[in-house]
Amino acid sequence: MKEISLHILDIIQNSISAKAKVIQLTIFESTINNVLIVTIEDNGQGMEEDFLEKVTNPFITTRTTRKVGLGISLLKAAAERCGGSFHIDSQKGIGTKVEAIFQYNHIDRAPLGNMPDTLISIILSLGNDIELIYIHSYNDEAFTLDTREIKEILGYEVLITEREVIKWIRNYIQEGLKKIYGGVGN
Repeated sequence: MKEISLHILDIIQNSISAKAKVIQLTIFESTINNVLIVTIEDNGQGMEEDFLEKVTNPFITTRTTRKVGLGISLLKAAAERCGGSFHIDSQKGIGTKVEAIFQYNHIDRAPLGNMPDTLISIILSLGNDIELIYIHSYNDEAFTLDTREIKEILGYEVLITEREVIKWIRNYIQEGLKKIYGGVGN
């Protein structure tokens, strides 16, 4: 995949399929420590230990629509290709945590990508009963988006997926990221 955000989208789709109710996406960028860390945690069904041991194999999948599961294996390869690492922990009935660590300035590291559009795609696919917590830090600055807070403000009358709400969320994300990057885009 040409952007890390596409890997994020794919892994979060796994969380949704695993019936997660809360998904937390954390992006930690540090030019000082030369590291980019992407962490996705969910409280979904989790995986059996024997499946967890094989999950980075692209020919192992729980999907019935195709015989390959490339998302996790591609993210692992992307991290390792640029001097990083990949970790996945999961417990049946508790949830899963995926962490990809990239060397920030490595020539082979894909760009992070368009996070506002990626997050909007995720929010639109969550439905009204799954929550997303997004924490993004760049050096000493941080931005957080929590769909629970937005839904609380909206009340029961307005859905988070309504066009005007999505438009506001996109602008909110763009402004938040612009602020942590010092007034410029990533």
